[in-house]
Amino acid sequence: MKEKILVFDTTLRDGEQSPGASLNVQEKVEIARQLEKLGVDIIEAGFPASSPLQLEAVQRISAESGAVVAALARSVENDITASWKALQHARKPRIHTFISTSDIHIAGKFASERYGVSLAEKRKTVLKMAVDAVSFAKTFTPDIEFSAEDAGRTDPAYLAEIIEAVIAAGATTVNIPDTTGYTWPFEFGAKIAHLCTAVPNIRNAVISVHCHNDLGLAVANTLAALQNGARQVECSVNGIGERAGNASLEEIVMALKVRSDLHNFYTDVVSEEIYNTSRMVSTFTGIIIQPNKAIVGDNAFSHESGIHQDGMLKNRETYEVMTPESVGVPQTSIVLGRHSGKHGLKSRLIALGHDLADTELEAVYQRFVVIADKKKEVYDDDLRVLMGDELGKSQSSFELDYLHINSGTASIPTATVRIVHDDRVFEESATGDGPVDACFRAIERALGIDSMVTSYAVRSTTAGRQALGEALVRIRDRGVSFNGRGVSTDIIEASARAYLQALGLRQHHFENNSTETIDNGV
Repeated sequence: MKEKILVFDTTLRDGEQSPGASLNVQEKVEIARQLEKLGVDIIEAGFPASSPLQLEAVQRISAESGAVVAALARSVENDITASWKALQHARKPRIHTFISTSDIHIAGKFASERYGVSLAEKRKTVLKMAVDAVSFAKTFTPDIEFSAEDAGRTDPAYLAEIIEAVIAAGATTVNIPDTTGYTWPFEFGAKIAHLCTAVPNIRNAVISVHCHNDLGLAVANTLAALQNGARQVECSVNGIGERAGNASLEEIVMALKVRSDLHNFYTDVVSEEIYNTSRMVSTFTGIIIQPNKAIVGDNAFSHESGIHQDGMLKNRETYEVMTPESVGVPQTSIVLGRHSGKHGLKSRLIALGHDLADTELEAVYQRFVVIADKKKEVYDDDLRVLMGDELGKSQSSFELDYLHINSGTASIPTATVRIVHDDRVFEESATGDGPVDACFRAIERALGIDSMVTSYAVRSTTAGRQALGEALVRIRDRGVSFNGRGVSTDIIEASARAYLQALGLRQHHFENNSTETIDNGV
């Protein structure tokens, strides 16, 4: 009999912690809908105690999702109470509480003598805090997950002691994170095997693993853990997350599916939805997928070598261990043009994972018509970028009303912009080293700000001279990064829209959130 592996998706929590990858509430809801369509078992929707936006997003996702919805909380009552406030209307709520367990973390995070003087005393305090947190969370819901942060570097005996204690307190899932991506597969697998024999009540809980990719071993460590007793994997779409990211959902799922001859495991993930999900996450977060990324990269099913091409023409299996169709990679994507109506657009958007209300569809359709008139044929990737641009506007209050550029090889680039913000109009001109620089300087002069741009990139969404240009701008202020995205067949206009969107997200953040940093580093 095959055993089911639970897929715990943390794209909306740990994935969103990627620098500059902040998502607004509607974007998180859209991704959650697609994750449910993908077939994940648990959606970690956010960290409610960290900000009002996070709490609202978890509430929105909880209200409509049929999957288990998890909310993260430190091992303190305020965090757990906030998580329950966000989850209380979920059909399947899970509170996910965590605390650091490695000596390195304990010495750093619990340095105050109020936690104890010696390391042994501090360990006892941490254990009690973990047990108290699980017990308190249990008063709200029976589904409790406990994570031993930095378990990869935690003393095995102490890890076994704390896992036994939290299971006794009511934890139904115990997560063993390789928080810093430090371990090797044989080492991490042995750690899971040790817990299976050293913890008497281990069978009363599901063993989960959450592996980071600092050494590029996250997926390998996850598979090693499954071989040694873990039955839940924590992962993110495209492998996004803190630092080098998390174990990649698509790589774990397809490794299990393609090599089913090596194990007796299965997941309920609908692999044909992987590509759509991957592209949606990339579009909304602004994190571009590297071309050679396994499973979902543009080159994953491309063959340039003559020998490879010859082999592929004779038999695809010579150089492909899975088909593009098995992960939802489309063979053709040209489906819409200037004569297409709303019904055709809505049908294609639904296929891409976007089910819009009539009012939302009307706004998207108006943008679609403008684009279709300019480029004649609209591709799936164009629609993905268009949707990302539309949803990104929901928290941006700066609107580009007018843009004029004067540029040439024998003239100084000059830009004039007119911006509408809260019914006020701002208009300014500026020169720059190039048309984009002049445009950004004009925006800064109009709004009276100093330059905060830390990253700027432009990419074509599809091939051809009429392709949509997508501009990605990252700004940073007070230690927080914000991504802006702009779309147009004119890359200067796209750049201006991207910068204004980032500025709008910055303003919204500082108007609605504390700047206090909250540690959520599972």
